[in-house]
Amino acid sequence: MSAPFPPTDPQFWPRYWVTLRPYLFFVSGSVGWVGLALGDRVQGVGLALAMLAFFLTYGLGQALTDTTQIDTDSLSAPYRPLVRGEISVPHVLAVSLAGLTACAAVFAWLNPWTLAVSLVSVVGLATYTVLKRRWWGGPPWNSWIVALLPLIGLLAHGGRPWEVVLHPGIRPAMLSAFGTYATFVLLGYLKDVEADRASGYDTFAVHFGRRPAVLASAAFGAVGLVGSLALVRTVWAGSLAGLVLWGVGFAGLAAVHVRFLPVERDDEAGPLLVYGVLGLVWIHLGEAALLRPGWAPFLLLVAVLALPALLARPSREQV
Repeated sequence: MSAPFPPTDPQFWPRYWVTLRPYLFFVSGSVGWVGLALGDRVQGVGLALAMLAFFLTYGLGQALTDTTQIDTDSLSAPYRPLVRGEISVPHVLAVSLAGLTACAAVFAWLNPWTLAVSLVSVVGLATYTVLKRRWWGGPPWNSWIVALLPLIGLLAHGGRPWEVVLHPGIRPAMLSAFGTYATFVLLGYLKDVEADRASGYDTFAVHFGRRPAVLASAAFGAVGLVGSLALVRTVWAGSLAGLVLWGVGFAGLAAVHVRFLPVERDDEAGPLLVYGVLGLVWIHLGEAALLRPGWAPFLLLVAVLALPALLARPSREQV
């Protein structure tokens, strides 16, 4: 190939789709929908667009951060079109920022106050790689960005940020998102230990080892459980389906930590991480169903679709 495909070439888009990692759309979707479930003013088209925007946000943010991590990705994920030079950093950066801007515009249409939080989120994403290189920075930095999604979701219903943070459910929802996503980050590092070490990324797993990373992940998971219990206890509207999803999610997240303890190689971690992702997604879909029982059938369908989407990913060793 003499040059990467530009966005004007139809061949760019299937490659960009791979870069988005659509099987992880469920992460931002499930977390953001908890914020939407905390209010009831947004209905119809507005609600559908907001749910779609949350669903796409993770992939767009992932593509944005990929533009600054080609060094380690070239070792751990050589299949990715950006690494292979089939699409270029400037094009991926431009398209991803445009997509994130479109998502922010949806939320701003519902409530202009969301713009400030959306801007902070994008700045956080753009600076994540710098923090990933430091063992103390990556998990909390990435997790506070994800923890803003429920806040954006609740803000979409109206009000100003300093008013919305007084809602009894928003701080527990943000704490739940922070803790559960930090487990995903820490466990995710276990599939890239050798590539990160070779590329100069001093992640927690590189710095302390695999087992301490699993234990630190479990501690963050406990933080997420505390937040989630407080959320469910504070504003539970009641839903058996939601309770089952929530319980299975946390049980699965606990079980996957046990499975990760004996892992000693990068290629053993990737397949296990699928179950960590499912646990995270099911926890937050369960929270949303507990808050809004009327959404339960749709959320159960999304929960079921998450598994085949993850199994269809292009590389078994990567998530």
